[in-house]
Amino acid sequence: MSKLKPDVKIIYSGIFTKWNEHEDELPRLTKATLHVPAEIDIEFGFIAQIKKAKNQKLRYCIYHPDIPDDDGNIRPPFDGEVFIKENDWKFYLGDTIWAPEHNKLGKWRMTLEIKGKVIAEKTFKVHMQEEQDQISAFWKRRGL
Repeated sequence: MSKLKPDVKIIYSGIFTKWNEHEDELPRLTKATLHVPAEIDIEFGFIAQIKKAKNQKLRYCIYHPDIPDDDGNIRPPFDGEVFIKENDWKFYLGDTIWAPEHNKLGKWRMTLEIKGKVIAEKTFKVHMQEEQDQISAFWKRRGL
């Protein structure tokens, strides 16, 4: 096992094209943002570039807002583990909104860990489209 400290940076975060987990190709960034409209099938997350960590175990976790399952119980965070495949490796961590979208609102925190230490994280705010329109209008009035 390498004694080098992993070099990790988030290279893209926001809204992406649809991702197919069964293909090697990562999704493409369509909009850099932490504000995500609650639209069915919208794909959002981040791509991290991880160097100096080949063959180490990477734990990923997505902490959803309190989303109920079909029985009304709060869903647990979505997590798992993969082994880092290369010394210069890109990894996509993301999720999508499914019906009904109104119960997906709130903060979605996504983390990557190696050996119990968080090495990358982003928190996205999922909200109704009207709220996004208000945010855009606010910045437009300021010339940004």
